[in-house]
Amino acid sequence: MDYTFLDELNDSQRAAVEYCDGPSLVIAGAGSGKTRVLTYKIAYLLSRGMKPWNILALTFTNKAANEMKQRIGALEGDDVAKYLYMGTFHSIFSRILRVEAERLGYTNNFTIYDESDSRSLIKTIIKEMQLDDKVYKPASVHSRISMAKNNLLFPDEYAKTRGLIERDVEQKVPAVSAIYSAYCERCKKANAMDFDDLLTNTYRLLVSDNGIRKKYAERFRYILVDEYQDTNSVQQKIVWLLSEENMRVCAVGDDAQSIYAFRGANIDNILDFQKQFAGTRLFKLERNYRSTQRIVQAANSLIRHNERQIPKDVYSCNAEGDKLSVKPAYSDREEAIIVCNEIKRIKRIDKCGYNDFAVLYRTNSQSRSFEEAMRKVSIPYKIYGGLSFYQRKEIKDVIAYFRLIVNPDDEEAFKRIINYPKRGIGDTTVGKIASVASENGVSLWQVICEPSLYGFKPSKAILAKLGAFKELISGFIAKFVTADAYTLGVEVVKLSGISADIYQDRTPENVARQENVEELLGSIQEFVESRKEEGRVDDVRLTDFLQEVSLQTDLESDEGSDGERVSLMTVHSAKGLEFPVVFVVGLEENIFPSSLSMGSKRELEEERRLLYVAITRAERHCILTYAKNRYRYGKVEMESPSRFLTDIAREFVDVDDAKDIFMKSMSSYSSHGLSYSSENRWQNSRPVATQFKADPKPREALHRDVPPVSDTFSPRFKRLQAAAAGLSASRKQQAVSNEIKENSVIEHERFGIGTVIRLEGSGENTKATVQFKNAGIKQLLLKFARFKIIG
Repeated sequence: MDYTFLDELNDSQRAAVEYCDGPSLVIAGAGSGKTRVLTYKIAYLLSRGMKPWNILALTFTNKAANEMKQRIGALEGDDVAKYLYMGTFHSIFSRILRVEAERLGYTNNFTIYDESDSRSLIKTIIKEMQLDDKVYKPASVHSRISMAKNNLLFPDEYAKTRGLIERDVEQKVPAVSAIYSAYCERCKKANAMDFDDLLTNTYRLLVSDNGIRKKYAERFRYILVDEYQDTNSVQQKIVWLLSEENMRVCAVGDDAQSIYAFRGANIDNILDFQKQFAGTRLFKLERNYRSTQRIVQAANSLIRHNERQIPKDVYSCNAEGDKLSVKPAYSDREEAIIVCNEIKRIKRIDKCGYNDFAVLYRTNSQSRSFEEAMRKVSIPYKIYGGLSFYQRKEIKDVIAYFRLIVNPDDEEAFKRIINYPKRGIGDTTVGKIASVASENGVSLWQVICEPSLYGFKPSKAILAKLGAFKELISGFIAKFVTADAYTLGVEVVKLSGISADIYQDRTPENVARQENVEELLGSIQEFVESRKEEGRVDDVRLTDFLQEVSLQTDLESDEGSDGERVSLMTVHSAKGLEFPVVFVVGLEENIFPSSLSMGSKRELEEERRLLYVAITRAERHCILTYAKNRYRYGKVEMESPSRFLTDIAREFVDVDDAKDIFMKSMSSYSSHGLSYSSENRWQNSRPVATQFKADPKPREALHRDVPPVSDTFSPRFKRLQAAAAGLSASRKQQAVSNEIKENSVIEHERFGIGTVIRLEGSGENTKATVQFKNAGIKQLLLKFARFKIIG
């Protein structure tokens, strides 16, 4: 046989490819060529005479499967590649279930329900059971059912699992078990399987019918699994059932890149692989072909702090490259400015395009400041794997309330929020209102304000609900003239019922919505404070904010040649991607690592793996940033640098500019347990743990037809909001009393270090023009400015 194509592999890759006589685990470090190993291993098996239909290759994305199939086609021919059983777990097992469906009580033409179908059915069941869909949200219930299935907890087992039942009772959703049972019965009756069923039914088929299990175990003489660290319980069990007899299975993955526990992935599957599959040969792909030496060494020094891992020593033969650059910022605003400045600088020096840059953040809500900063300096960007901040549903909902308050005749805003949060005003009623409005040449708002005048005669119940909505909006309109945008914005989110709607639980979906809404309110507060500092005290109303936002509502900026754009994305979305230049931003405690991980060592280690993934996306340059102050929860809040910065060996890190500034910041955070050790590493010995929990005690409703108002902002939001007035007043007095002069060097709370180049006016009208290091020239009204003189 001609195996010359294996000459393209390095020694480690070749050894992993050539071993086919038993179970093998290939630990593939970042950028080490795992796809090439999988591809060449399949080609090697085919060259040795194995038939393509005897090979089962399981992936997590169709993109990965298609890429490998194309490479195999190039090596062995498309006529061979097309017969491979290669694809995602769901696509492969759906093919098996089509053949064997009758053994499970289905017909082979069963329907596959997508997520939307599943949630629609759950919504119907909730309604039929006369449950409150504001409490039993279809998305949340579906998430619980999905997690149960992926852990092989079927309805009977779920109902008997005391911990789950107690959790549901504690969270005031005791009927989840009954909904789960009804949902499974209805799916079966409809001859339908959801995505989770494609896995669980395959497991049930194999475990209940030994003849069927042997049939497929004999057919699939060799099994390969990509990204094994991302497998869940049921996926791992299916692989075992199919391979336990011949033990010809090859798992490829990297425990250091296991970051999907929230989706059900279990890192124990890869860590314990050698225990489960006796006689496993371990292969390590340790050469990184992607990144410079220093990036690889820095990432290694970080991940070594995780206790549970398969040891490996990833190395690079590329150029030594730059150290990782740590750039402290005084605020999230300055952080975004620094990133923009660095993009322009590196683009000019390296002569590269915008496509070469990626900005990675921990949560989607962090994109806002970078989107706004990039628009201001004409840097084209795209949101990868998500929507632009102002295009997200919860943001558009809040903005729609603002629009209706400013302009009650706004038809689109009216239609969007008339029944959000749900207040029993359905599409039929809205359609009748629109028809009456059209016939009379008036707006929808005018119709509900004076229904009898325009001949609109709904039922008493509907009329009461419309009256309650009108009263709610009218109350906001009355305050619109005097209240600033932030004060009114917080009230809108509370009284409208939006906060009660999104703070009901801590599902990943709702957590993201909560973070986005609080980020929006933080941006409004920043808008108000900035206008005041600039002396524009009359330009802080809701109309002013909406005018500012109107320029931010396109999905992407249009500038740039050849469609080149900087990529903005979460670290989770960046998995599997690579860029010449990577910025990892927001490296602060309670952001990265997330506050939700503070109470669990296992979760904290996953957060560290997440940063490892972020750093190893970089090919040439990796820049880490954090803000000392961040506009969060209604005021500027002091932040402490992420403990993970202390985990990166000092010799691989270059702290930006004046190290005394960084050391000063380290000293200022000493109350959080930060110090500088004699071992040349920053230390963070005591974490700052903050939990955000919904307030379980709702306030009384303003009136019967408006959803109960739940003061459900995070505790820190409420605490800081209450403290903001006193803190602001003391700072105003401090700013006025400072003996500021031309050429004074100041440290501004958000703009950082700057030099006063001009003073004008007197008393409360004194203004200072300041040249800031990163933020450029700003004019500040000293009465409202937040700074201190440092030179």
